[in-house]
Amino acid sequence: MNLVFLGPPGAGKGTIASEAKSTFDIPHISTGDLFRSNIKGGTELGKQVQAILASGDLVPDSVTIAMVEQRLGEADAQKGFILDGFPRTIAQADALEGMRKVDAVINFVLDREQIVARLSGRRVCKSTGRTYHVLYNPPKVEGIDDETGEALIQREDDKPEAILNRLNVYEAQTEPLIAYYRAKNLLIDIDASPSPEVVLASLVKALGK
Repeated sequence: MNLVFLGPPGAGKGTIASEAKSTFDIPHISTGDLFRSNIKGGTELGKQVQAILASGDLVPDSVTIAMVEQRLGEADAQKGFILDGFPRTIAQADALEGMRKVDAVINFVLDREQIVARLSGRRVCKSTGRTYHVLYNPPKVEGIDDETGEALIQREDDKPEAILNRLNVYEAQTEPLIAYYRAKNLLIDIDASPSPEVVLASLVKALGK
């Protein structure tokens, strides 16, 4: 089964994808992870991405498409995949259509109020990267990391004003994609507000698995 996951920051796409890959026995392919692994591995595409990011530019469609195409050619992706973070543009969606047939596009739906509550509640331990949430996964002592005893921080991009900016960018970028896949009868809307277990069950039911 070839799946594309769409959804705003904070909708829990990565969490659901981690669970769904075991349920469906297909790899979770995140473009963020692809960039990091290619950079770490020193591949030609990785060197290109590193140079582009270092200059402060956005990675062009052509490089992202090449990286995804290479990953979809690997053995574990032959029986299916979950794409997370790709496509982001109509050009990328057209390119994907030329690579592999997409069976369904899952659009995780969450309203702005809930997104801000989820993301603005995140706290991070600076030295280890361990994350907490003031509501859903609080530390044993408020504001303190369970293991190191360090004070937890709120990242700049988790502050409400930054979250709203990220949402504006996401909506401008993704709305055309939602319309593109809806027109092809591939889009399935899933309510992302319940717990990950409930969302996963809804996904499995929607796909008839």
